[in-house]
Amino acid sequence: MNQRDRHTTRTPRSPIDPMHLVSKLTARDSWILAMLHEHRVLTTMHLAALAFPTENLARRRLARLHSYGVLDRFRPLLPVGSAPSHWVLARAGATILAAQAGTEPRKLGYLPHHAETIAHSLHLNHTLGINEWFTALATTDHRTDPADASTGAGIGGGTPELVIWWSQTRAARRWGDLARPDGYGRYTHTTTAETAVLDFFLEYDLATTSLPRVAAKLFGYADLARSTGVVTPVLFWFPSLAREKHARVALHKVWAKLPNWQQVPVATAAAALLDPDAPHPGPADRVWIPLGPTTSGRLFLHELAAVWPARTVAPPVPESEQVPHTSGGLVSLPVPPPRCPALWREDPSAP
Repeated sequence: MNQRDRHTTRTPRSPIDPMHLVSKLTARDSWILAMLHEHRVLTTMHLAALAFPTENLARRRLARLHSYGVLDRFRPLLPVGSAPSHWVLARAGATILAAQAGTEPRKLGYLPHHAETIAHSLHLNHTLGINEWFTALATTDHRTDPADASTGAGIGGGTPELVIWWSQTRAARRWGDLARPDGYGRYTHTTTAETAVLDFFLEYDLATTSLPRVAAKLFGYADLARSTGVVTPVLFWFPSLAREKHARVALHKVWAKLPNWQQVPVATAAAALLDPDAPHPGPADRVWIPLGPTTSGRLFLHELAAVWPARTVAPPVPESEQVPHTSGGLVSLPVPPPRCPALWREDPSAP
């Protein structure tokens, strides 16, 4: 991902009174607000892939929501070309979400200058990279040619689905005293014979952190597994093969020091392994290799579910994450589904 100049452009407009938006916002619009609250910033392409039949329809609807004052946007300057619109929650959008939860925007963690804080954040590239990764995984099913499923090509046949996508913020609220993953997900892959279920923590690397520090994160995951009794794989995503190669050496050194390394299953992949000629390359592809004494080459993401015998069967989503609740003095909203439900995506009343 290109480094971005922190200057931004925004379009001034007069927001509509939230009371007047009751008859204007659809279920899909509410999902978009919830996603931007959960994941902070998504581009037009992200939202188009997750919630709209076409990118043109996405642009039109997002522009309408911007005119209502529920969304804000910025476009970072690039050395060459132009960046897509980056969408964030605006004050009116936060007010609506807060009203739905029976609270007020500040108790959701929404503060003045929300858009500027995100646009000028030193972590913007990292946040966008994480969201791009999960968006690609969430849209694997409609990015794969139906012919691939019958031939076993593409993602290996079957029906994939990203069932859960938690943001870095939500993960930190739940596990931050022990581990701080960049995201948490649950990925399923269903064939006529079985359904593979893989819960995982994501560590998204931009080669900006020293490898000893990256590898040291395994100590926190070991503490988490020991504390909860739940064995959850940790997936490390690196930008290059060279970075992955050196990282695996560092990870092995720390792994060997763990009291029980089987409690911390690890797999690595590199973005450079994605086929540039493939129609829709993504993290579901055959790019993963487990950490361990023996390996059998690169695997599809869903194949990792059969690799680790100590892996705990995926637990149900905690009820506390399905309703508004207070955590650390802030109100945590229910986690939205990774993709907008199909009925809402095809809503003809909100082009």
